[in-house]
Amino acid sequence: MPVITCIDDLKRLHKARTPKMFYDYAESGSWTEQTFRENTTDFAQIRLRQKVAVDMTNRSTRTTMIGQDIAMPVALAPVGLTGMQHADGEILAARAAARFGVPFTLSTMSICSIEDVAAHSPAPFWFQLYVMRDEDFVRRLIERAKAANCSALVLTLDLQILGQRHKDLKNGLSAPPKLTPATIADLATRWRWGLGMLGTKRRFFGNIVGHAKGVADASSLSSWTAEQFDPQLDWGKIAKLKEMWGGKLILKGILDADDARKAAEVGADAIVVSNHGGRQLDGALSSIRMLPQIVDAVGDRVEIHLDSGIRSGQDVLKALALGARSTYIGRAFLHGLGAMGEAGVTAALEVIRKELDVSMALCGERDAHNLGRHNLLIPEGFFTRYS
Repeated sequence: MPVITCIDDLKRLHKARTPKMFYDYAESGSWTEQTFRENTTDFAQIRLRQKVAVDMTNRSTRTTMIGQDIAMPVALAPVGLTGMQHADGEILAARAAARFGVPFTLSTMSICSIEDVAAHSPAPFWFQLYVMRDEDFVRRLIERAKAANCSALVLTLDLQILGQRHKDLKNGLSAPPKLTPATIADLATRWRWGLGMLGTKRRFFGNIVGHAKGVADASSLSSWTAEQFDPQLDWGKIAKLKEMWGGKLILKGILDADDARKAAEVGADAIVVSNHGGRQLDGALSSIRMLPQIVDAVGDRVEIHLDSGIRSGQDVLKALALGARSTYIGRAFLHGLGAMGEAGVTAALEVIRKELDVSMALCGERDAHNLGRHNLLIPEGFFTRYS
């Protein structure tokens, strides 16, 4: 097993071992990718304040998310096509997360179905919902999540219309990949990935194929998905979905203080400050730059989580110090999955926990709950540059 010291180590292995179209799907943003880049470069501008001569024993990264005890303030974000990064990817990631003690979120656009993951995961997981025009399909999807004992519903709000990702169009992204001369040549060099895919039956969108009306196989899937994302999703529909679900509700894709207030008013248990990893509105501000405004807007009325740009335990520390209760990782765990399967996801989590633990100690903190702005050095005008 290679020595893994940081997420970038896993990223390099992921790129080498996974077909280009799926690696590019993970490591890309929309349009010019400005927001995608700034999600990480904005984190890098924030510095940590070192403190010495402080008792650093008995440190703890443990906390809770929507009442659930977790090993550290990190959850695995919902990511479509995870099962194309590695065979049975959602199952492996859910298993790694459960054994580590953090939440796993299954995407509507997963390769492994809700039922597949429930049958193989040692702990309940969260389910992420995209709202579709087909209301009967959405209702049945929610019922399937309930039957699988999913402990929270994560409702994504920022994908009513798809942002354009140039790499996906140029690569002809599909699941499974279309066999063109270029993809055949690429797949021939990714033999580990190919052997894994030959050994699994899970190669299509398991939550959709065979469940949505008129989608019996992969040939009818692309036209269905192109037409199904509901552009009429509004706060009234969100309230109805909350009632339909009846359990813990997390609203993902909040990047505006007014929207945060509305999310609190509709009764969300938590919101996720997120720009979809820079994959939707290119030119939007980074999640970390918007976080303090949203914290100021809703205070303790709703639990605040942060997604987009987390690549290290130091990023987690910075988000918590600026008011987030917890964070989500998407690309960081995908790099682990694509690199080494379940062991790679565990490695990504271990890297982040160690970085968080050591950085907390060197900032003079023993408990993640005590982190605050006093732990940071922030460039002048960082949060007020744009208005």
